[in-house]
Amino acid sequence: MAKKVEWHDDYWLLLMQAYLQKPVGVKPLYSRVMVGLSMELHIAPQALQARMEQIARLDTPRIERYWKTYASNPTSLARAVRLLREMKGFGAADEFYEGVEVQETFERDFRPLSEDERLTPAMLILILDLYFQLTPSTMVTQTPEVAELARLLKLKANEVVQVLDIFQICDPYLERNEVTFSPLLLPCQQVWQRMVDKEPQQLHALAEELKEYFRR
Repeated sequence: MAKKVEWHDDYWLLLMQAYLQKPVGVKPLYSRVMVGLSMELHIAPQALQARMEQIARLDTPRIERYWKTYASNPTSLARAVRLLREMKGFGAADEFYEGVEVQETFERDFRPLSEDERLTPAMLILILDLYFQLTPSTMVTQTPEVAELARLLKLKANEVVQVLDIFQICDPYLERNEVTFSPLLLPCQQVWQRMVDKEPQQLHALAEELKEYFRR
């Protein structure tokens, strides 16, 4: 379910600190810094990126004032951010970004699965994107694309293959009706149902954005 959220002016300090991290500028949607701040504030990355673009444009007098005060003084900005984080009640979950609908699934996508803490829904989305690029016969550890994704996700190639195998069970076109007792079946089914209506290029575009989170 989506909700409308309200922006707090104090959040500009946190967002500006992220903006000023090298390389300075608007950060990729699912970069580590963007996702980390999103998780902290309970605000979807899309909403934060929209505000970060306002910083890039110096859209308002308030942003200009913050920029003049802190852009060339990272020590003062770090001190202000630290004090803000120490404030009681910071990051209340019900007051975020005014007038923008956000997806409440984004936080869960970056949290470990209860069924297997090595994996997150975001990782399953990346593996599903790979699934649609391969054929069943190439869903093996020797396939370069499998090994490459495993390295990106800090997994073993056979762990990626295990998920690919479960997606084959989810795929109605393959008509694989065997019973599996893998605990990953349910989270794989949930990701499949979320993504099945997307066009392949939409899923691939999302996966390419998500890869930014896993690049160190």
